[in-house]
Amino acid sequence: QVQLVESGGGLVQPGGSLKLSCVASGSGFSINAMAWYRQAPGKQRELVATITAGYLTNYADFVKGRFTISRDNAKNTVYLHMNYLKPEDTAVYYCLRGSWGTGYWGQGTQVTVSS
Repeated sequence: QVQLVESGGGLVQPGGSLKLSCVASGSGFSINAMAWYRQAPGKQRELVATITAGYLTNYADFVKGRFTISRDNAKNTVYLHMNYLKPEDTAVYYCLRGSWGTGYWGQGTQVTVSS
């Protein structure tokens, strides 16, 4: 059974940084694409960043230059390094083991950017 557990969220001031982690159970992690999504109150869930099995990355325009997705296959973990955070980055952040919005989801971790 595949499970995903996110961590690293919290309260941070504008301009600050956070590092989110998502640990996946089950075999085959290294051959799966992974992604981070987020959902703000009253809004639809949106794609933030993706990373393929071959370490190719892609980012939503609103995080380019500020966020970095990475993975450590030895630890079955995908990361989201978030810099220069803005209040509009406030959301629950979810990791996905899969692609195109389908696969296994974590339970989410809250990120709040506020002074």
